[in-house]
Amino acid sequence: MRSSTNYQPPPLPEGLPVPVDDGAAAHLPGRLIPDLKLRSTEGQDVNLAELAATQLVLYIYPKMGRPDDADPPGWNETPGARGCTQQSCAFRDLHDQFRDLGYRVAGVSAQDSEEQEEAAQRLHLSFPLLADPTRQLGEALKLPTLEIAGMILYSRLTLVARARRIVKIFYPVFPPDENAEEVLQWIRSDSSSD
Repeated sequence: MRSSTNYQPPPLPEGLPVPVDDGAAAHLPGRLIPDLKLRSTEGQDVNLAELAATQLVLYIYPKMGRPDDADPPGWNETPGARGCTQQSCAFRDLHDQFRDLGYRVAGVSAQDSEEQEEAAQRLHLSFPLLADPTRQLGEALKLPTLEIAGMILYSRLTLVARARRIVKIFYPVFPPDENAEEVLQWIRSDSSSD
């Protein structure tokens, strides 16, 4: 997976509903990233605890759409659903800057590994997407979810972890295409990262 691409996703539609902070992620700062394995688009199972052993930015998103599939009914009307491709491309475009600061980047959704592989290849991502179709991470950390068209998906949030411990949560995330820059600015300004 390489980030050498000119592909840019379409802009987000105007008038998307803004998600509100319902407190569903307030318990996460200070928690440890759990010791569990998820399938990676890099072709192997990845232990999240090992991935977060030093410094990690983990963005958790509902569902990456495919160009040949229609969005689920109500997708644009569900606060926080739209924007997974835009968020992923923003992390792709800033990936070198995260790496230069010593951070690994990974994305997680409840999609299966085949869907994740398609998205990672199409978007030319230079970091792994992790498939969590049984929502193991959600169970371990009590992550917020949303339900749409009969699917239970993760609500969008981004966490920063150091030495496995979650030190910062971005929740709710809106607009998703600006999240990577927001996280990067926070890392650069956070005095405890020195």
